[in-house]
Amino acid sequence: MWEIYRECFRVIMAKRTKKVGIVGKYGTRYGASLRKMVKKMEVTQHSRYTCVFCGKEAMKRKAVGIWSCSKCNKTVAGGA
Repeated sequence: MWEIYRECFRVIMAKRTKKVGIVGKYGTRYGASLRKMVKKMEVTQHSRYTCVFCGKEAMKRKAVGIWSCSKCNKTVAGGA
C-alpha cells in the first residue's frame, strides 16, 4: 500500500526549480539578470565534456582550471 502512495505522491509533487535550475538556491536574491549569468557559468562548469585522450564524455571539473577524466584518469590543466 505504501508503494502505491509513494508513486502517487511522486507524480503529484511539483519540481521546485523547473524554470531557474541550478540557481534556485539563491531564491529571489541578487536580481534576475545576475542569476541568469551565474546559471550559464554554473551549468558549463558542472557539465561533463568530451575527453581529448579517450573520446568519452567523462571530463569533469575538479578545481579552477583542472579537468579530470573519470574513464582514463587523465588530468588536464587549462586556462593558466
